[in-house]
Amino acid sequence: MSRKILIIEDDQVLNRLIAQQLTGLGFNAKGVRSWREADAYLAVHEPHLIITDVRLADADTLDRLAELVKGQPVVVLTAYGSVRDAVSAIKAGAYEYLVKPVSPDELALVVQRALADAALRNDHRFCQQRLKARDSTANFMVGVSEPLQRIKETISIVGPSEVNVLIQGESGSGKELVARALHDSSDRASRNFVPVDCCTLQETLFESELFGHEKGAFTGADRLKRGLIEGAEGGTLFLDEIGEIDASIQAKLLRVLETGIFRRLGGTRDLQANARIVAATNRNLESMSGDGSFRSDLFYRLSTFVLEVPPLRERRDDIPYLIEHLVEHHNFSRRIDKRPSPEALRRLIAYDWPGNVRELKNVIERAIILSRDAGIISPEHLTFGSLGGMKVTVSFDHDPTLEELQAAYLRLQLQKQSGRRAKVARVLDVSERNIYRLIRRFGLADV
Repeated sequence: MSRKILIIEDDQVLNRLIAQQLTGLGFNAKGVRSWREADAYLAVHEPHLIITDVRLADADTLDRLAELVKGQPVVVLTAYGSVRDAVSAIKAGAYEYLVKPVSPDELALVVQRALADAALRNDHRFCQQRLKARDSTANFMVGVSEPLQRIKETISIVGPSEVNVLIQGESGSGKELVARALHDSSDRASRNFVPVDCCTLQETLFESELFGHEKGAFTGADRLKRGLIEGAEGGTLFLDEIGEIDASIQAKLLRVLETGIFRRLGGTRDLQANARIVAATNRNLESMSGDGSFRSDLFYRLSTFVLEVPPLRERRDDIPYLIEHLVEHHNFSRRIDKRPSPEALRRLIAYDWPGNVRELKNVIERAIILSRDAGIISPEHLTFGSLGGMKVTVSFDHDPTLEELQAAYLRLQLQKQSGRRAKVARVLDVSERNIYRLIRRFGLADV
């Protein structure tokens, strides 16, 4: 597919000449003469490069640069006497500037270099994401237990296939890390891994986020937006906590799985979906499909292969290895060599870990901080469950609002339940989706 280049130049002759030259070089070049026309084009298309005059009648390009350069490289055209504007454009993030009249050879060189540099930056970002994903996966894949070895073997067998996978397991057990490992072991590893948290997205926005929307699809939809399915093109779409999505979204997701086709919100064109679907849940979807709270046909589509992630209490042999890994990779412990005492290690292995690997990570991080400059993590540095039985109180230096009281109480419950959203939902007698909404509203994602 030829790369798209948008030319914004009010001089009709120069605009046409640049477009013709770039088309001759194999690019898909589109020329417009105002920012109004440019905005209409950008609402529908995503160009790989923009070439724009530094000053146009209906807007100053310098005022638009900060927004433009986030999406693609921008090359600025300037008259001979306004090089100062070009320098300002470079400082604002423009890739390069060209002085009019534009030399064809210089134009070709700058365009090819800008596109090559943009591709290199994208590759660099992708490599960083892959390395980060591998580091995260290592937090789960460390150990020698039989359950862990079975998971690794299963990933090596199922990963290279194209089947949909449903990952089941308790909260904090490492379901997303297993999904990333499946992606990394597949032929899609060089493309995007796109995680979707089905709990945190608002119901009204979920469809737009997943499928995208056309310009004008609803109030505020002032430009075309590509959804997460398109973002996972050629890669893997990971639907975390799939059991939380609404019935209407379940029906549309089923259509994608059955036909490989979807439409953006407000769209009339069928689009092809080319993403492997991996879903995860800490709920029993089979039971939910039996009582009608989850579509049985969607369940069977998602569960072509079911992978059970064991809780940490079923792989206690891995706990010493996980602790060593977590200590070694903690910033503070890199300055001071730390290790748990024999008694501390015995307590860590004996504990049931209702919050699984996530809870272990939190306990070890707190212990590293509480042990300060000591090289040994002692039992008194360990705080389990409801912060080791410590009494936690909340005080205000003013009469708190109802919202402040709600946020403080939710924080206490999250701490008491070691971040387990499902348990907090049961304690407060509300839906788990509601807990996720409140966490997002009050900014408690890190608790």
